[in-house]
Amino acid sequence: MVAGLHHGEGRERPVMHLAYLDAGSGSLIVQAVVGGVAGAAVAAKLYWRRLVARFRRQPTDHR
Repeated sequence: MVAGLHHGEGRERPVMHLAYLDAGSGSLIVQAVVGGVAGAAVAAKLYWRRLVARFRRQPTDHR
C-alpha cells in the first residue's frame, strides 16, 4: 500500500437531494416573478423619458 492512498479515495458517492415544492411554494415563486416584472415595468415607465433623452440626438442648428 502506498502512503496517502486509502481504499475508496478519489471516488465520489452520489448525493441525493430531496426537495418538495407544494402549491404554496410554487405560488410564492410565481408571485415573486410577476411582482419583479411589474416593478421593472413601473420603473421603466417612470424613467422612460430620462432614458430616451440620453440616447436622443440633440437638434443641430444649420444656418
